[in-house]
Amino acid sequence: MADLNRRGFLAQSLAVGCSLAASPLVTPVSFAATGGDNRLVVIILRGGLDGLDLLRPPPSDTLMRLRPTLGAQASGLEITGGVQLHPGCAELWPLWEAGELAFVQAVSTPYRHKRSHFDGQDMLEAGTAELGQGRAKEGWLNRMLQHMPGAEMSTAYAIGTDPMLLSRGAAAVETWSPDVDFVLSSQGARLLALTMERDPAMRDAMARALALAGSNGGGGVVQSAGLEDMDALDEMMDAQTAPQGRDARHAHTRVAKFAAERLRDDARVACFSLGGWDTHARQARALRRPLGQLADSLLTLRSGLGAQIWGHTTVLAMTEFGRTVAENGTAGTDHGTGGAMVLAGGALRGARVLGQWPGIEEADLFERRDLMPTDDVRRYAAWAIRESFGLGRDVLENAVFPGLQMGGDLALLR
Repeated sequence: MADLNRRGFLAQSLAVGCSLAASPLVTPVSFAATGGDNRLVVIILRGGLDGLDLLRPPPSDTLMRLRPTLGAQASGLEITGGVQLHPGCAELWPLWEAGELAFVQAVSTPYRHKRSHFDGQDMLEAGTAELGQGRAKEGWLNRMLQHMPGAEMSTAYAIGTDPMLLSRGAAAVETWSPDVDFVLSSQGARLLALTMERDPAMRDAMARALALAGSNGGGGVVQSAGLEDMDALDEMMDAQTAPQGRDARHAHTRVAKFAAERLRDDARVACFSLGGWDTHARQARALRRPLGQLADSLLTLRSGLGAQIWGHTTVLAMTEFGRTVAENGTAGTDHGTGGAMVLAGGALRGARVLGQWPGIEEADLFERRDLMPTDDVRRYAAWAIRESFGLGRDVLENAVFPGLQMGGDLALLR
């Protein structure tokens, strides 16, 4: 009965919207065997990574005016041209020094205006130029495999969810699930109640979901509650996103370790997701955990693959959209447009920040609120595929990423 309740909770929680789409509770991981020596790993960063916090621009009066709290944080690691890498990525510094880490700034999918996690992630994983163009049918990774003779694909995912859209398509799928049980604590339920209290329909939907979840979800109908201070919100955010059960806090490293094991064997393509990037409140604190999980995952892949295989591996970490340039009233940021992309791997020509910087003055912003996107995230994925597996431009521009213009060679790999 507990499993049925948990499934019901997840199904009902679709109405909760923002929280579930950005949640770390769902951790799919997919694999494909293609032959050859090169490996490609795609990591979906669910929730909307703030590229301006990951790659902090040089200090300026404008930055401090727009981000009085976030702009005053401790200095990061200067990587190039005054741009500083968030100190939460300090463990990745050896990769940068080795030329095995790079970033793309001011990048996005073609998704614009609505800023919905679900739509943004659909477009990111479908690899299309419009919502509805292949939506809920095929992901770009699966379409890539269909044009690689002999490729076989199996998909692994947790807690009974559907396979990632990224890997969905004509290729057959199988399942694997890490031994982790996720629950929503009473503090997490209270946080959800606070976020929904002004929307009766959303509040009622959440209450039904928690009632279905029974003891796994904190139980019962959630009562409206007040928020006394931001420290209490911090604790609730931590409680909401923390998985429970045996070794639950290390689930992301277990997924990365398992991926490395498969990639050492016959797999050549892997994809999985990391959640927790939806930093609407107290971002200085909220961003620590997902940044740490991303660093852990990359370092686990590197150590698990070993120097030789890592030297043939490219990792693409991408998110559905960026966040607002100005921080909000709770020292967080809201859904935006232009964001950032993380590249890693021994095959990478790294130690670079790629992409065109648009600026953050009001006239430079998208809709006067977001970082202006100056490039398409699909273009970097397409060139990584071409350099890794040799697919032709016509296939990449017309089949894998319909409507994409790849432009000049990005020379991503060594």
